[in-house]
Amino acid sequence: MRSFLLALLLPLGAAAAAELPITAVTLSSAGLAEIERRGPLPGAEPIRFRAPLDAVDDILRTLILRDPAGRVAGFSLPGQDLQTEAFRDLPVKPGDFASRIALLQALRGQMVTAGGTTGRLADAEASPDGLRLTLVGPEGLRLLRLAEGEQVRLADATLAARLDRAAAMLAASREADSREIEIVLTGADTTREVSFSYLAGAPVWKPSWRLILPAEPGPARLQGWAVVENRTGADWRNIHLSLVAGDPAAYRQALYTPLEVERPERPVRLAEPLDVTADSGPRPLPPAAAAQPPLPYTAAMVAAMVAPAAAAARPAPPAYRPDADQRPEVAAPPLADLPEAAASAVSGRLAYQLPASVSLPAGSTANLPFLDAELPAERLWWLPGPNARHPLNAVRLRNTTTNPLPDGMAALFGTGGFLGDAELRWLPPGESRLLGYARDREITTNVSENRHETPIAVVNRRAAVEVTLLLREETAIALAPGTATGRLVIDLPRRPGAEPRFPVAAEGDFGLRVEATLTGAPMTLRYGWERQQTRRVPLWDGALGEPLRLDWRNVDLEAGYPGLPGGPRALNQLTALLRDLPATAPGRPGLERTIALLQDARQKLDAARAAVARAGVGQVALERARQAAEDRSGPAREDARRQLNTASLAAEEAGRAADAAWLAWRGAVEAVLTRPEG
Repeated sequence: MRSFLLALLLPLGAAAAAELPITAVTLSSAGLAEIERRGPLPGAEPIRFRAPLDAVDDILRTLILRDPAGRVAGFSLPGQDLQTEAFRDLPVKPGDFASRIALLQALRGQMVTAGGTTGRLADAEASPDGLRLTLVGPEGLRLLRLAEGEQVRLADATLAARLDRAAAMLAASREADSREIEIVLTGADTTREVSFSYLAGAPVWKPSWRLILPAEPGPARLQGWAVVENRTGADWRNIHLSLVAGDPAAYRQALYTPLEVERPERPVRLAEPLDVTADSGPRPLPPAAAAQPPLPYTAAMVAAMVAPAAAAARPAPPAYRPDADQRPEVAAPPLADLPEAAASAVSGRLAYQLPASVSLPAGSTANLPFLDAELPAERLWWLPGPNARHPLNAVRLRNTTTNPLPDGMAALFGTGGFLGDAELRWLPPGESRLLGYARDREITTNVSENRHETPIAVVNRRAAVEVTLLLREETAIALAPGTATGRLVIDLPRRPGAEPRFPVAAEGDFGLRVEATLTGAPMTLRYGWERQQTRRVPLWDGALGEPLRLDWRNVDLEAGYPGLPGGPRALNQLTALLRDLPATAPGRPGLERTIALLQDARQKLDAARAAVARAGVGQVALERARQAAEDRSGPAREDARRQLNTASLAAEEAGRAADAAWLAWRGAVEAVLTRPEG
């Protein structure tokens, strides 16, 4: 088939670019590879390199450039869904590039110039002698046959440029497993050594050990081997390979995937029915809560609780162990400067204005710098909760700029390379945040909880004694820090209703934050809370009824004995309470009087209990004598009647004695119930 020239697309010139080779790789047990590329870069040439598609998110998040002379303008790469972005709002689709006829038919209605004639493309078809087009113009239809080498030009230059871009994206999309990234540096006109590094997901390296035992008694030989995989998307040629084992925090974040925020839909507001509530007049203000009495703490009690924590709240500056992952190397060039964006914050709104204009073709992604600042940072340890087995390596970052810092993921680097990831939450000027990035397994903690109740006051009521208890709760944290010395920050949970008896450095969603100092030796930190509780000790079992109305004939005295006034239940509790109550505690004299009255009631209750028991025995003997008198006859009956008379007199006497003892006990109970309250 004869061919022709379809001049729809505009040629694009390829800019010169440098491909810096990979010179060092650090593999982490967190499933990350820290990749470094280094080499000479002439003038202001851009840097281009290809990266696997699944590594683009990490590159956007962690790329760091080092250039002694240039400035970073940003880096860009094609969009994630190349075809969708390239063909958005175009009259053609990717399938239309399958043939020239399909492409021309998709462009029907466009103004074109072909064979010296201009008109709107109505149809296109192939014929044995070439390509036939049908154009529509003011004068009607015109049929054209194009020979080999003839052109079809679009009158709309913008559409032609977009079609050219779509064709390039279509070609790039066939390499769906990787993306080409371009880094632009400005401000340098000489060749210099440039490097950059980034993180990417990678298989973890896997250790295996060889233990060789000798034939004769002696030392064994242990060999360690590491299994590593190169999944960086590029060859390793004479690189420096490092293997790191640890527990850094490592996250993924979808920066390359276009994300849209769903907005709630609000209905059109219509007139609503009006329902007026009738005026019922003013009402008095609700009463204020009753003022609580101050906690009755003595100075000695407070000093005993505060002294250990106060010493821990004045730590010496932290002294860190040397980094274990340092490797000797030539000092890296200084980090490339980033252009500062103009920032403004008004009413919680933070805005950045980039200093230079940005050009970004449709369907592409750019990563542009906006902030470059030096902030105070203190390295320390952080225990987010007392039950954590190991603290975190952390940095306390303070915002000394004039504007807030927005939320984002921070990748932390140190002398030895990547340290870990941390989430930075909204940070206003002048405030600080803790960024925990790795667990320190060389420091071990253990925790215990203790509770102790102490009575501090009593109030005597008619039927009970109300006890005010001081409840002390303590969290004790044992630390085995090894050789670590420096500052330790601990977050303790709040205890509603309890007052902390230790210095609190800060309060927030984390609870109560305290600080201590690691000294390189085992230590125990103690943090105590105090709260008041009221407990009621009843003087009798309420289920037995009002004690002054009880009759011994209607009471199961043996079963109810512990719960009666003067019984052992209340008397034992109050005696133990008096033993623990301080000598100067409010209400102690009244409690002593109550106990004395209950002890008197106890003696009379025991006497009444014995008398009631004897009356019960007399009633049993009377019943037996009565039954014997009814069963006898003749001379035996007369003897039985005499015994019945004797038993009746004894039962009456025992009953009168029980009544007297019971009345004596009720008199003692009345003395208890009528004692002064307070």
